[in-house]
Amino acid sequence: MKFPLQKLKQAGDEPFVFEEEVDIRELEEMKNDIRRISPVHVKGQAVTHGNDITVTFSIDGEMVLPCARTLVDVTYPFEIDALEAFNLSPYHEEEHDSEVHPVQGEVLDLTPYIKENVQLEIPTRVFSNDNEAQDAAPQEGKGWQVVTEEPEENKVDPRMAKLQSLLDEKEDE
Repeated sequence: MKFPLQKLKQAGDEPFVFEEEVDIRELEEMKNDIRRISPVHVKGQAVTHGNDITVTFSIDGEMVLPCARTLVDVTYPFEIDALEAFNLSPYHEEEHDSEVHPVQGEVLDLTPYIKENVQLEIPTRVFSNDNEAQDAAPQEGKGWQVVTEEPEENKVDPRMAKLQSLLDEKEDE
């Protein structure tokens, strides 16, 4: 998603509004959990103040991630609101902790910032709600097995059995 700087400057004091579908399938090739990602819908506006450009945009889309329990595909919809600041000055130096990005050349390219925001949105774990997928998951392996929690009955500790019998006798009276 690229914008010529001339187009942004022509907007003057009015915000430059944009809306576009962006293909960011390169994220599938990176070392992350994204198995598939559909083209994302990006909508926003850019406001220019002298050498500064502030871009606010939202990203909507869906990515397919592995289930943390069963490794089956889980569709994860997302909606991200982002704000990025840019500076056109050739004398502006990017600092390590600065949130203002320098613009190289005559084109403002938002694609790397869209990818960055999507990567930051990847959850650490997702779980499938599909019961069939959960049933297909392995239930045991070498040195482990899945244990379900069953409600505990009122079991008496064997060390306290004698005391329990005294309580039972007292209740009968």
